[in-house]
Amino acid sequence: MTVPVIQPFAALWKLITGILGLTGRLVAGIIGVVFIVLGAVLCITVIGAVAGVPLIIIGVLLVIRCLF
Repeated sequence: MTVPVIQPFAALWKLITGILGLTGRLVAGIIGVVFIVLGAVLCITVIGAVAGVPLIIIGVLLVIRCLF
C-alpha cells in the first residue's frame, strides 16, 4: 500500500503505463508530443490553462516513459 500523498502520482503513472502497453512505444511518444502541443495551445488562454497544464504533464510523462 502506498502513502496517501503519493497515491495520485502512482495512479497517474499506472495510467501512463497502461496507455503505453496498449499503444506501443512509438504511438505513445507521438500521443505525448500531441498532448504537450495541445496543452501549450490551451495555456494561451487563462481558462484553458486549467486543462492545458495537466495535458502538458501527462504528455511529458508519456514521452519520458516512451524513451525509458
